[in-house]
Amino acid sequence: MAKILVVGSGAREHALAVALAGHDILTAPGNAGTLSVGRNADVAATDVPGLVALAERERVDLVVVGPELPLTLGLVDALEARGIAAFGPSKRAAELEGSKVFMKRFAKRHGIPTAAFEVFDDAAEAKAFIRREGRPLVVKADGLCAGKGVVVATSVDEAVAAVDRMMVDRAFGDAGARVVIEDLLPGEEASFHVVTDGTRAVALVPAQDHKRLSDGDRGPNTGGMGAYAPAPVVTPEVARRVMDEIVAPTLAGMRAEGAPLRGALFAGLMIEDGTPRLLEFNVRFGDPETSVLVPMLDGDWHALLAGAARGDLSQVHVGTRNGACLAVVLAAAGYPASPRTGDVISGLPSAPADGTFVFHAGTARSGDAVVTAGGRVLAVGARATDLAAARALAYEVVSRISFDGAQHRTDIGHRALG
Repeated sequence: MAKILVVGSGAREHALAVALAGHDILTAPGNAGTLSVGRNADVAATDVPGLVALAERERVDLVVVGPELPLTLGLVDALEARGIAAFGPSKRAAELEGSKVFMKRFAKRHGIPTAAFEVFDDAAEAKAFIRREGRPLVVKADGLCAGKGVVVATSVDEAVAAVDRMMVDRAFGDAGARVVIEDLLPGEEASFHVVTDGTRAVALVPAQDHKRLSDGDRGPNTGGMGAYAPAPVVTPEVARRVMDEIVAPTLAGMRAEGAPLRGALFAGLMIEDGTPRLLEFNVRFGDPETSVLVPMLDGDWHALLAGAARGDLSQVHVGTRNGACLAVVLAAAGYPASPRTGDVISGLPSAPADGTFVFHAGTARSGDAVVTAGGRVLAVGARATDLAAARALAYEVVSRISFDGAQHRTDIGHRALG
């Protein structure tokens, strides 16, 4: 039995803790759900010195880093400097996610198919470019914005307003001081994850998430309101092309630039007529996608993550389970702008029925009660023989859980099921 520290507090981290059950699990800072898998430690995911000290004090065998921010702060570097194995990329490699400008220029250098783009650090120049183009464009803040720094603008006015919000109003602080403005790619989005040791890559089941708050893909962008897998738009041929045209040159390029990438590589894709193009890279598992990746993996999660951490996946063999998986996010009142916390959650199953799951995100213990403690509160889902059955099971569990002001979409999986 290994002692494993999972860093983070979302549904992603609860799902990973469940995937690693059977080992001695410590989660920092964790949530009400991770308490049912192991222990929680009151150390913030951004507290690099505190996490290193915790890992040393607890003599952990492996640290699994969930969120992006500690990766860009150099947590893996700090752990490895003390001889502690960690799943995740170095600070340099994490720049693939930490900077949209770096990612786009890296893709251009290495011939990775992506949208045409321009980079601006002056708001007036950015707005002049938008007005000259006079067509729909995508405006992206350079830095990390918790999934909210992207505006798909359908008009010139909307794109100009996005530049003002990011660069002038500094809605995202320094993360919006520089922007990428790129072409709007047609097609259907998908999430493609691999686990890599820097050279080899193990592909996980392709997924699709739902970013908009409301049914029909309406409302503001969020961190994600649900996901399902497998995504039919990623056919076996598309998956082969993603591995050959996006994943392989990325890993080779990072090695050539002296920053080999170990851990998770998550390619956000746009697929049109069987042709995949890269929207963005993340260097960690997606959330909510992890809620459907975990139940669909046929194999040993510890062997997979530990193999990537030590730089050798040659002896790791995993596959994909049959059927399909779907997860629905229950969000707090006021999410995403100003989520309310402290609402008591009722109807949580003491033991989820076969094939179903409830992964906690923004939850905390308050006496004997579980209360809301963040924007996205729970990821509720199921794995079944097909996607329709998984959706029916997932929404049956959703119907039994309640808290004041709860929000959720009723159409997760609609692109595949109609």
